[in-house]
Amino acid sequence: MEHTIGVAYTAASLAFVHGYDPHKALLSGMLHDCAKYLDDAQMLTLSKKHAIPVSEAEEMAPSLLHAKLGAFFAATEYDVTDEEILDAIRCHTTGRPGMNLPEKILFVADYIEPNRKELPRIDEIRKEAYTDLDLSILHITEDTLAYLKEKAKTLDPQTAETHAYYRELIASRGAAH
Repeated sequence: MEHTIGVAYTAASLAFVHGYDPHKALLSGMLHDCAKYLDDAQMLTLSKKHAIPVSEAEEMAPSLLHAKLGAFFAATEYDVTDEEILDAIRCHTTGRPGMNLPEKILFVADYIEPNRKELPRIDEIRKEAYTDLDLSILHITEDTLAYLKEKAKTLDPQTAETHAYYRELIASRGAAH
């Protein structure tokens, strides 16, 4: 619960700074992990039952499905109809190439919220989040990929695709200057 409240308030704070509706950001933060309580078998069963696509990586690490199931529950259990909120919840774990502003806000808020254990570069990334969401996403995905490799954990290809997209985006901005 502490993590959820931390994400909700961090998302609202980022929304204020980046010009997005803080109420929508707060709601996405409150609901982002609403399916996290399910065990792996339940996540796989419910995903298949409700025709939620399951990737090979999600099959190997079903906990990754909590984001997609969270969007499903937000819509079906909490009557959320705003697609921006549902999409933000759906991709908050892996990110996705070309995220829109609400997706970026929730993705970053989930990583930087104040209750997170100390992570590599967390102070730097927290500062970046308020000035350059794209750069913070690049650094979050770099650190996530390094962690998954070091711990030999399942890598969802979407995380690698997100990293590649934001690496290229940041590189192209540097070339434009």
